[in-house]
Amino acid sequence: MRFEKSIFKAYDVRGTFPDQINLEICRAIGIAVGNVLNPKSCVVGRDMRNSSLELTGAFIEGMLSTGADVVDVGLVSTDALYFAVGRYGFDCGAMITASHNPPHYNGLKMCKAKAEPLSSEKELMEIWRLLKIDGFKTSKRRGSLQERNIITDFIEHVLSFIDISIIKPFKVVIDAGNGMAGLIVPELFKRLPCELIPMYFELDGSFPNHPASPIEPENIADLCDRIKGENADFGAAFDGDADRMFLIDENAKPLGGDMVTALVARSILEKHPGANIIYNLICSRAVPEVIEACNGWPIRTRVGHAFIKALMKEHNALFGGEHSGHFYFKDNWFADSGLIAFTVCLELLSKSQSKLSELVASFDYYYRSGEINSRVDNIPSKLKELVKAFGGAKVDYLDGVTIESERFWFNVRPSNTEPLLRLNLEAESEQIMKEAAEKVLEIIRR
Repeated sequence: MRFEKSIFKAYDVRGTFPDQINLEICRAIGIAVGNVLNPKSCVVGRDMRNSSLELTGAFIEGMLSTGADVVDVGLVSTDALYFAVGRYGFDCGAMITASHNPPHYNGLKMCKAKAEPLSSEKELMEIWRLLKIDGFKTSKRRGSLQERNIITDFIEHVLSFIDISIIKPFKVVIDAGNGMAGLIVPELFKRLPCELIPMYFELDGSFPNHPASPIEPENIADLCDRIKGENADFGAAFDGDADRMFLIDENAKPLGGDMVTALVARSILEKHPGANIIYNLICSRAVPEVIEACNGWPIRTRVGHAFIKALMKEHNALFGGEHSGHFYFKDNWFADSGLIAFTVCLELLSKSQSKLSELVASFDYYYRSGEINSRVDNIPSKLKELVKAFGGAKVDYLDGVTIESERFWFNVRPSNTEPLLRLNLEAESEQIMKEAAEKVLEIIRR
């Protein structure tokens, strides 16, 4: 079978439709997953992309041919798919989605039992090998196919993380970006006393209003304007498959995923003091400081959900958060859910007498550069050059290079898919942040 190895990413399969991802490849992946995992049962969901329905059919056909029984849950968010795998005890799950990518992309996010992610070095590598050699095996027994609606059960699960009775009647603007949040969020708000102001809730895989990637400031510009125009209490944006969530305060200022991590950690530690909390090394210093101030134990990890989930299980951590808007919960089978993070923040705000901006200001004293990408030909050499340039500073190599001086710190790590170095820098003042970032970028780009 002809296919591009590049569609196999660190955590999923993703490419352009129909040249890189098509019916033949999706069916073959279904067979390969059945061969590698040997599941008796599999649950499959999809997003609203124009190609998702037919790709779902192809994947299901592949799974059925290996003898696995399949339950099709239809249009769902990725975190709802993870919920289905964990709650109903399926042996594996697959979500047909390309998350935040442009309309002509599609792919698969897959997991094993208990929503455990497939390893890029084990299962995903073996699936790739089977595709490469056409080494598929089908079964004499054809699996059965059923359909099931899981949305009501999923919403009930999400609400189990909070006390609904204390939620205040906030006015909240939500931007679904024409993605799966447009289906899921209204079901949540039916159970809440809040006023929902929806934006772009129509499911549309062509993304007619803006790309479903709220981490980019230009894609939440409409949301920020609406928050101010409606005099709302706060807002939130979800990506295409609605597993990532970003908060915007009442002043229309976006909060980074690390600030949401700190908020969720604070809420969880109020109920479970002494708990272990995971955060990745791109997060602000404010995150471990909040965790410690709330009598929790901060544990630092490298970037990537496979690392976070493994470390959470190792340390029995209740929660883990990433700067990218992924939030993981032990009681969600260690899987991530933007909707659970949203409801936990809603509860925290309801218990507080402060506005969202005031809550964040109470612990965030730092200035951040945001992620700055630079094309670099010789990445190992450049990392050594950076370490030498900041001689005497504290250095660690957990993920790329992290260099920590007295008044600022930064991490530079290579991209998994491109010849890029990604810089994230934080400092005590805006001037120090700008000066330090300029110095680091001068070294990276010269």
